[in-house]
Amino acid sequence: MSVYIIGAIVPLVVTLLLRKNSNDGKKRGVPIDVGGQAEYAIRNAGFPTPLETAWEGVFTLAELFEFACKRHGNKDLLGTRKLISREVQVSGDGRSFEKLHLGEYEWLTYAAVFQRVSNFGSGLAQLGHLRTERVAIFADTRAEWFIALQGCFRRNVTVVTIYSSLGEEALCHSLNETEVTTVICGSKELKKLVEISGQLDSVKRLICMDDDVPAVASPLEQSGRWTVKSMASVEKLGQENPTGADLPLPGDVAVIMYTSGSTGLPKGVMMTHANVLAVVSSVRTIVPGLESDDVYLAYLPLAHILELAAENIVAGVGSAIGYGSPLTLTDTSNKIKKGTKGDASALRPTVMAAVPAILDRVRDGVRSKVDAKGGLAKCLFDLAYNRRLSAVNGSWFGAWGLELLLWNLLVFKKVRAVLGGRVRFLLSGGAPLSGDTQRFINICLGAPIGQGYGLTETCAGGTFSEFDDTSVGRVGNPLPCSYIKLVDWPEGGYLITDSPKPRGEIVIGGPNVTLGYFKNEEKSREVYKVDAKGMRWFYTGDIGQFHADGCLEIIDRKKDIVKLQHGEYVSLGKVEAVLMATSCVDNMMMHADPFHSYTVAVVVPSQPALEEWAAKQGISYTDFSDLCDKKETVQEVQAALVKEAKKAKLERFEIPTKIKLLSNPWTPETGLVTAALKIKREAIRKAFSEELSKLYES
Repeated sequence: MSVYIIGAIVPLVVTLLLRKNSNDGKKRGVPIDVGGQAEYAIRNAGFPTPLETAWEGVFTLAELFEFACKRHGNKDLLGTRKLISREVQVSGDGRSFEKLHLGEYEWLTYAAVFQRVSNFGSGLAQLGHLRTERVAIFADTRAEWFIALQGCFRRNVTVVTIYSSLGEEALCHSLNETEVTTVICGSKELKKLVEISGQLDSVKRLICMDDDVPAVASPLEQSGRWTVKSMASVEKLGQENPTGADLPLPGDVAVIMYTSGSTGLPKGVMMTHANVLAVVSSVRTIVPGLESDDVYLAYLPLAHILELAAENIVAGVGSAIGYGSPLTLTDTSNKIKKGTKGDASALRPTVMAAVPAILDRVRDGVRSKVDAKGGLAKCLFDLAYNRRLSAVNGSWFGAWGLELLLWNLLVFKKVRAVLGGRVRFLLSGGAPLSGDTQRFINICLGAPIGQGYGLTETCAGGTFSEFDDTSVGRVGNPLPCSYIKLVDWPEGGYLITDSPKPRGEIVIGGPNVTLGYFKNEEKSREVYKVDAKGMRWFYTGDIGQFHADGCLEIIDRKKDIVKLQHGEYVSLGKVEAVLMATSCVDNMMMHADPFHSYTVAVVVPSQPALEEWAAKQGISYTDFSDLCDKKETVQEVQAALVKEAKKAKLERFEIPTKIKLLSNPWTPETGLVTAALKIKREAIRKAFSEELSKLYES
């Protein structure tokens, strides 16, 4: 009996202590004077000056990699799964699906990877690539991507990163603007390059990561226009003709990273070695226990700064990186053959990075399985989840001690097995993470989620929630390398003097702020500033507010461009301009919640047009409000909007999935439009907040 008493009392005492400590109000960020007017700045409470490096004598990514390889030479670094079989399955409706049977991970040690990196760098030089020329890496995330990146760094060659899914126009723009002479790619990407070869101005060499180079490149090679080699042959060439390293300086440009292009063509962000190293060092410093025993599952695009920084962090501390893909991540992923292991089950990682969309899928998958089972299994899960949720929220009546161990064994162990069963820390970035998902993953996986806020222009650095911060809806306190300040935006009604929390546009300063946009000085001058002390600042266009403990919360966006849950950008004004051409629409406002993957809209329909349509359809109604509420009316207006959207070739995610018809017109007197009849977006959001919320309900 005494064991049970202890099991009940100890958690209660611990909870009370934790609650007492939480009331002490731990300061995670503290104010700092940066000398500006109408601005409010915060720094990390533990770092009086911005952190530049966490490793003594290391000031570039090339130095960090060499340091790690010398220190951890015999340890595993890069792991790849061997393909056992590939088969095509045909569904009942005639669609074909590729299924893969993948084996266990096969590993390269730090010493072996360093040798391959050195060989590749030497081979690149032997091919005639000069350090003043640029290399582009255009491929899915894999071990060869990392090796090629580090090989270029050892020759001080700037790497242009390009998403493998980039469209033809954006791809040509990125390669031509940076005057790339060598492209490193996979077989799939090589075929795409061949198709657009006539539009590429400067490319001379293609290096294929796969041993079997697609034959479609042969005509271009035979014509003498391009040199086409496999990566293995370039490494062999370098091994036979070794060239000494030509290491970069901290201020040299390491990467020109092209954004996904929220408006128009993508912009190339110039990142120095010092920029990226500052973020790598900061995350390494604040994530506890990040050491050489960790195993990291890499599956996000390396062309994105979140993944590029994460892999450099992991390699820098001597941990292992196992490569996977979003389509082979779990045992039930689309490309995994039934009955075989997904990447997470095979690797059993301890650390992962994720975007909210992936975490939402995990949550939805778990919930759907639990609901499908029903009965006792569902009751147990719901009871365990709610008990643990009470504890996480600070209640001493929640699941603690022996009860927590019991629920972990009976319920949560099965959920954790989805990602291998060993995950102890998750890093989430790239888009806002909903509070519901954050709580669900935290409880079911038993691992904290570090939610970060940053941009490509700040090397993903800005803020990061600390290990012991269990709050939701916030993005943490400033990273050790960053100062975060809010500046007044009077036009939007956000001021640093607002009560109870200072509000304003978020501006990020520190050694992680990049040089600017490649060949776009006008745009660079618009959003990059240097103060009197020489610190670079980036004006994000996001609106935030500081909490009392120094943590940041994102509350709005200056521009009407919104990033959806899956990373797509929607320009609300652009879509509105297109859809307003619909004959049955008088006025409208698009709305996009970043926690969802689709847009919605509130629409003021044209009363004459709708009443005419209703008469033809024989639809009876009491008044115009009644007509707007009818299901068939909403469907008619929705169909008209979709037709207009398709006519203008809008993307699917730009078209509002759900709409609410409003019977009262918007006039200047209502305060919903200006004297020039331009919509007041914030006023409309406030006036119809309930209607907008209902549109996102299941």
